[in-house]
Amino acid sequence: MSSARSPAAEYLRFLVWAVAVGVVLALLGYAPTRRLGGEGALPAMIAGCAIGVIASAVGALPIVLARQSGHSAPLQGMLVSMASRLAAVLALGLSAGLSGWFESRPLLIWIALGYVAQLVLDTRYATRGF
Repeated sequence: MSSARSPAAEYLRFLVWAVAVGVVLALLGYAPTRRLGGEGALPAMIAGCAIGVIASAVGALPIVLARQSGHSAPLQGMLVSMASRLAAVLALGLSAGLSGWFESRPLLIWIALGYVAQLVLDTRYATRGF
């Protein structure tokens, strides 16, 4: 991480990358999801990718706050980040699944794919900051 960039600028850059990863994942999965799940699975795919992006953004907040305050406990920041990311995925996934707006199987598959795809980006962001 460059010392010239502020933690807020790094977070915004991270958000751009998170959205890009979500969009690329949705584009790569569009044809297989449509072929295997039909038209009804596409909204579930989009929701699953969006849940991954939102959870990633929530999970990065403890890291950016620790960077801004100059907090020097990287392990604690990473643990809080992982816990908040998981809590966001569970809360959003349960809300979307219980809403009845999406087919449940494609939604669960795409939540898992979105979580794993964003995990690489989140890990890199967390380790570069501490």
